[in-house]
Amino acid sequence: MTQIPRGTGQKEAIFNNEVVSRFELYNSLFLTLPFYRIKDTGTLLPLFIKHCEEGVKNNETPTNIIKSFFDKFTKIESAKDGIDLLFRFIQYIERQVVLFDAVEDASFSRLNTQDDQSSIHSYLSKGIDNAILKAKIEKLVNEFSLRLVLTAHPTQFYPGSVLSIITDLTAALKINDISSINQLLQQLGKTPFFNKKSPSPVDEALSLAWYLENVFYFAAANIQSQVDFTLSEFNIDSKRVIELGFWPGGDRDGNPNVNTDSTLQVVKMLRQILFRCYYRDFRKLKRRITFRGVEDTIAVIQDVLYNNAFDTSIAPENIGAFLLDQLTKIKTTLLEAHDGLFVDLVEDLIRKVNLFGTYFASLDIRQDSRILRNAHAYCLDRSLEPDDLIQDTIGTIAEIKQIQESNGELACHRFIISNCQKASDILMLTDLFLWNGWKEEELSIDFVPLFETVDDLLVAGEVMETLYTNPFYLKHLERRGFNQHIMLGFSDSTKDGGYLMANWSIFKAKVDLTSVSNKHNIQLAFFDGRGGPPARGGGKTHRFYASMGKEIANKNIQITIQGQTISSQYGSIDSAEFNMEQLINAGISAGIREKHNILLDPLHKDLLDVMASDSYNAYVGLRQHPLFMSYLEKYSPLTLLSKITISSRPVKRNSGKKLQLEDLRAIAFVTSWSQLKQNIPGFYGIGTALKNQEDQGNWDNVYKTYQESGYFKTIIENCMMSMSKTDFSVTAYFAEDPEYGSFWKMLNAEFELSKKMLLRLAEHESLMENYPVEKRSIAVREKIVLPLVLIQHHAMAQLQDESKEADHASYEKLAIRTVYGIVNAGRNLA
Repeated sequence: MTQIPRGTGQKEAIFNNEVVSRFELYNSLFLTLPFYRIKDTGTLLPLFIKHCEEGVKNNETPTNIIKSFFDKFTKIESAKDGIDLLFRFIQYIERQVVLFDAVEDASFSRLNTQDDQSSIHSYLSKGIDNAILKAKIEKLVNEFSLRLVLTAHPTQFYPGSVLSIITDLTAALKINDISSINQLLQQLGKTPFFNKKSPSPVDEALSLAWYLENVFYFAAANIQSQVDFTLSEFNIDSKRVIELGFWPGGDRDGNPNVNTDSTLQVVKMLRQILFRCYYRDFRKLKRRITFRGVEDTIAVIQDVLYNNAFDTSIAPENIGAFLLDQLTKIKTTLLEAHDGLFVDLVEDLIRKVNLFGTYFASLDIRQDSRILRNAHAYCLDRSLEPDDLIQDTIGTIAEIKQIQESNGELACHRFIISNCQKASDILMLTDLFLWNGWKEEELSIDFVPLFETVDDLLVAGEVMETLYTNPFYLKHLERRGFNQHIMLGFSDSTKDGGYLMANWSIFKAKVDLTSVSNKHNIQLAFFDGRGGPPARGGGKTHRFYASMGKEIANKNIQITIQGQTISSQYGSIDSAEFNMEQLINAGISAGIREKHNILLDPLHKDLLDVMASDSYNAYVGLRQHPLFMSYLEKYSPLTLLSKITISSRPVKRNSGKKLQLEDLRAIAFVTSWSQLKQNIPGFYGIGTALKNQEDQGNWDNVYKTYQESGYFKTIIENCMMSMSKTDFSVTAYFAEDPEYGSFWKMLNAEFELSKKMLLRLAEHESLMENYPVEKRSIAVREKIVLPLVLIQHHAMAQLQDESKEADHASYEKLAIRTVYGIVNAGRNLA
């Protein structure tokens, strides 16, 4: 059994009792999981875990740790038998991760409570006797929205069958139903975790749609219901605050597998899943509303919902207004003739139709500006031969019109231009629309530039100034209500410039873009392309929005959520509601306070400029080190990620060419470092930047900035979160490597320096000291997956050994398999 050390404190006590103790109890059930050739595996695993811990403490190599375990505890003699046992260990550990996830999720409501002081209700209550405050709150609520966009890189690692088991397991754990838990764990043991082949874009969409159907359909409606109730209590008209977005099937950037056909399939699939949700709710409603006066209307609605849910041959129509009209008739009859009995069921369905329409989630289209330039050149000179990407671009533009006609404008109304570098990148896309079936006055599309690299962020304000002063584009914005969406990429900016420079560059870009937008009376909405880990914009996201300040547009919070962030923060209705509420409260509270962001004051701004520059120089120096890429390729599973069957998207652009950092996708880059347990993109350079300030006698100013700026403090806290998932002791044996030893020592030295300086700045003795429950959770997860990390490193070492060439295929599979469990356990590593 995996023994976990206990922590102290009130929340930690709950965590120990509700999570750790129950995990240890139910973990014993793994001894009976029905794996193939199960004999001795459950008995050997605890011994293997302890052996791994001792080996790491002694700085032994993973291969020596595993070999000595085989010699001491088994009779294994052949490489094949050893690999087979390691595979069985992986199977156990993968399911231990799932069990811990489920136990933690089952205790979510006890471990997490909202701050009622920052809720909409709290602010409205304060405005009862303050007409100015009340008017301000009403205006803010009317303008505010939260858009969560589910993205497909990577997809959720678990298939729908496993997700359903996890949901049922969590429910059983909430009531300690031992019998059901035992059966579900056995079912988990027999259920495949992963696909044998890479999913298509439609497969990815179906995987993520599980969350739409089973979580967001309910959680978003519950949040909206709370908002509606609160607003009605204060005699304020209802306002839709939740919007859902979707990328699988629409995001073409670097993914040649997405085409016009897959886009239409995804739109159709989302519609059908939504109508099945509506039909499921309507059947419950029909069982209760058995009164006279509504029979005909109920029959009409039932036929419409059933046909749209199950008849795949039906031509889709935008029938949202029709459904609302029919449901409102039923509501009126109930209120007038039946004392409002069961009217809440009708209101719930009306609320959902208002939220999701006939499309469920708005499908974004995204393509690289270089592809769009090629399509533009082709349209100017039709004598050129169009390639597949050009044909797809032109076909997609025509397709969007079809989607809007059959599902409503909101079904697909944004086209994101990635790698946007100049105003002409947006203007040429408007040309493509006008040249391919769209009329200027009917151009119901929001063109969204995506600024990603440090250099692109620097000129983003200038790009938008050029656009806002372009007569054609300004006229287009007028027809769009003078609303402009701008996307900022956290992942690529971190890969490009390092953690601190990326966050500071995005902050300054937001200030510049807000200023230029305000100058032209444009309502700006930032769409933040955030990944799971802090290195890709993740971490304590809501704290960023709560601390933006009045100089940054913050009335429309839009963020991507992806991979394990979906399952960890939005994997259940409870957690989804909690995290959506946090973001809404953050946006509302920031808008109410309208505080000046002190980072714009010369003292703090100049300080951050210098620190970001120092951090950038340290990080770029590392990137330019001659061993940088070869180190990553040799010791991490980077070169194997393309063989992992979790995504339709290639791990790098320009597939087939030699691997270069510029072509490598940020997610593969960050994942590779996390597999090494080094997490370089999440901290590298920040220690150097802080030490330089100390050496220059500026430490008091740094401390002052940390204490006074919530935004800077969040940057620091997220960095410490990333570092808490870093463990250089696992690779301590690298120090003796004749080729890479000094390089590893350089990485480790920056980690130790960063840790020392951050702890001094925060006045803490350990990382994440002020988040004890999350710190404990990370510690438990790291303990569970330590054997996976060592198995991976062992397999990678064997792949470097030419004498083991006969077993290379098996070791490759072994290394690949460990990636899943390590990322899943980290929950926001990828």
